[in-house]
Amino acid sequence: MKSVLSAHLVAALGVGAFYLLSLPLPWLLGPIIACLIAALLGMPMRGMPVVNNLMRTILGVAVGATFTWALVAAMAQMWTTLILVPLMVAAIGLVGVPYFQRLCGFDFATSYYGAMPGGLQDMLLFGEEAGGDVRALSLIHATRVMVVVVALPFILNGYWGVDLSNPPGLPVADLPLGQLMLMLVCGVVGWRVAKAIGLFGASILGPMILSAVLALTGTLQFRPPAEAIWMAQFFIGMTVGTKYAGVTGPEVRRVVTAALGFCVILLILSGLFVEAIHLLNLAPPMETLLAFAPGGQAEMTVLALIAGADMAFVIAHHVLRIVVVILGAPLAARLFSPRPQG
Repeated sequence: MKSVLSAHLVAALGVGAFYLLSLPLPWLLGPIIACLIAALLGMPMRGMPVVNNLMRTILGVAVGATFTWALVAAMAQMWTTLILVPLMVAAIGLVGVPYFQRLCGFDFATSYYGAMPGGLQDMLLFGEEAGGDVRALSLIHATRVMVVVVALPFILNGYWGVDLSNPPGLPVADLPLGQLMLMLVCGVVGWRVAKAIGLFGASILGPMILSAVLALTGTLQFRPPAEAIWMAQFFIGMTVGTKYAGVTGPEVRRVVTAALGFCVILLILSGLFVEAIHLLNLAPPMETLLAFAPGGQAEMTVLALIAGADMAFVIAHHVLRIVVVILGAPLAARLFSPRPQG
């Protein structure tokens, strides 16, 4: 319990520091950076997985509530960029696996599932079953998400001048009580039903699907209030930062350093795909960057919401990326894993 309270206190201090320094996305980046620093200083911290999943349902409802028939019709035109997602995943694997295995000295299972840009829990599960180093995988993916999430706001603000300080929604006092209750139902019921049928990313995709259906029928007419989305940012940021709790000096020197190097590779590969799509005029540049950035699904959803991006475009590409990784990773790992001698 003490470590949970410590995480909340440190995260709150991070929010305050970001506000004082006028830095972007204080509710998301403040907890990430503050908890990272505290973890590196040896402070015991841990998040609350149930609360974190509950916060993800807020993001799912927020995305689903943005759906309109015009948006659904526009999704048919996304195939030109969606077909590039498997190619990007393959490119990441072809570069990332040799990087981790030959340059950084990790075993094949750790190298493969460390390189795959999938969800943290999925990659840890597959990696553990394959005999990989679970602790190293956790640090590699936490570093990937942290670097991408921290870098993107500064790119969005500095390059495109995107205002990331606007409220992500209306204040709760301005929303009808009936709509708030409907959002709550979408979040909880959508999550539980999606989990019951085994849908990956159930805490986001379940509420998103249910709220999208209600939005398209005109029943759900508002997004979750700004306070709820800020709260979701807070807990998601805290969860990313606390992944480093208990990290040791040798782990920083070997695992985190290797992960940072891999992040540079990821950013270069993502940049190449984004530039190619931009030159071919297949999609708007800001949406393309958010769609092809290899961060976590929840974190990319937050950034897309705050930036006012085309939610359907961004989420469709991230969902496809996760599907490709989940379906392809076990098969590819089996095909390309080193064969035992003799």
